[in-house]
This record gives sequence, C-alpha cells and structure tokens, in this order.
Amino acid sequence: MQVAVIGAGAVGCYYGGLLLRAGHDVTFIGRQPHVDAINAHGLLLDTKSFKDHLPARAATDTSVLAAPDLVLVCVKSADTETAGRSLAGHLRPDTAVLSLQNGVDNAQRLSAVIGHAVIPVVVYVGSEMAGPGHVRHHGGGDLSIGRSAASNALAEMFQAAGIGITIADDIDKTLWSKLIINCAFNALSAVANISYGPMLEVEGTRDVVTRAVQEAISVARACGVAIPDDLLAHILNIPAIMPNQMSSTAQDLARGKPSEIDFLNGHVVRKGAELGIATPTNQALQVMVKLAQRGKQGRRVD
Repeated sequence: MQVAVIGAGAVGCYYGGLLLRAGHDVTFIGRQPHVDAINAHGLLLDTKSFKDHLPARAATDTSVLAAPDLVLVCVKSADTETAGRSLAGHLRPDTAVLSLQNGVDNAQRLSAVIGHAVIPVVVYVGSEMAGPGHVRHHGGGDLSIGRSAASNALAEMFQAAGIGITIADDIDKTLWSKLIINCAFNALSAVANISYGPMLEVEGTRDVVTRAVQEAISVARACGVAIPDDLLAHILNIPAIMPNQMSSTAQDLARGKPSEIDFLNGHVVRKGAELGIATPTNQALQVMVKLAQRGKQGRRVD
C-alpha cells in the first residue's frame, strides 16, 4: 500500500516505520534535518523489541506525492489546516485519511479543509525523535480508530504490522478521555521538566491533577460525551504504570518548539467558557505553559 506520513515526528515515524517494515511503500513528509537523515541513512526505528535501519523516502513537502492509498496526518494541532491545504490534489476519492493527533477536533478541522472524510485515531504511544531520522520507542503503541467503511481493512493492515488497534464505537468518548489524560499531566510535566512517576509525590500535585480532571470531565459531559465514572481513578494510576514518561508538551518545551497546550487544557478552557463552566485549574495550567514557552523562546506567545 502507498502510505504518506504528514508530519514525520515521533508519532509519524513510529507508525510509518512499522508499516514500512511490514512491506508498505511509505513516504515521510517532515522537517529538513529528519528528511536529510532518512534519505541518506534510512529511518532508525529503535523500539522496545528491536532496532532497525529501514531504507525510506522522505521530503519536506507534499509535491513528491502522487495519490497515496493511506495518509497519516501526524502534525501538531496548530498545523492541521496547513497540512490539509498541502494535500490538495493528492487525494483520490478512496484515499483513507487518518488523524493521529492530540486534541478532539482535528479530524473535523482537517476534513473541512480537504473536503474529504477523515477518520480520527487516538494514539497511545511513548516515543521521541532521539536525533535526525531516529525515532525511539519508550512503550505502548496501541491505536483506537473511529468506525468507518474502511476501518476494518485498516485495522487488519495495522495489526499485520504489529500495531494493536481497536475500532471504537464511540470515538468521541475515546478522544475526550485521552484529552483529559493530557490535561492532567502534560502541563505539569512540561513546566517542572518532570516525568510522571515522581510527580504525584510532590504535596498538592494530586489535588491539582484531580481538579483539572474534574473540570475537563464536566466540560466533556456538557458537550454530550459519555465519560466513564472511573476515569479519574485510572488517570491517578498512570504515573505508577508509566513512571519515566515525559509528556509531549515537556518534549516540545525542551526543544524550544511551540506546544499544543491551547488544544489540550486550552480547549477545555474555551469550551468551558462557551458552556458557562468554570475551569480555573486548566486555565492556570495553560497559562503556566505559555509563560514557560515565552521564557524559552524569548518572544511573545499569543
């Protein structure tokens, strides 16, 4: 199958690399350092179970694409519309487009730009770009995909590549549950540059996490999303399961890159304001990250 990965970062390179290793023809679209390294030396796929250099093709823009069978959109949420515009003229009516992005509304935003159905996917993986063209896997890797006419065939394809995947009957619940997990830990991990394990050992942190989660659950339920009653208990157990995990927001700040905080805690704040639900903890976490970004980047953060 012809596969295009738009946004060849930690998520795109991990899943694209596994599909490449399974025999699919994968083209990675990403930033110049990764593109140069991949074209010169292949993609270094460094997982928990194997380490492999995979011959691969990469480019900095979509002009090299013909009409792929499958597109994995893995860009940051702020770049969703730009990525969508770059796909103009490269999609067939039967091309499957998947959004493997943080946040809850990227599939809708992307679909509005490209005029093409987009299947939302929730990603559960710990990975990072450890160097140009080098993706390092820390754990996890399962996907949850929205139900569509193509989902069964896509699930078989991912499973054959060693990727665990489920088809979610209620993808909004899955998307919001993942968003709420991100609201709990991403900002704190980023601002303190701390992994999940020791986070809750600091006095008061459990209370902050609990309030952020409760606010987000209230907003999600007001949006008509059926959040399970045990989500908070599950979230408070995550640091014990993933003690060494640093959030994607922490990785962004460490590299001096813009974070997705406006699409995580910030989304809860915006929807809360629309619905008349107070979200002071999520707002504080959002502002903390934006202040940290300003300090890191030495410029104004909008």
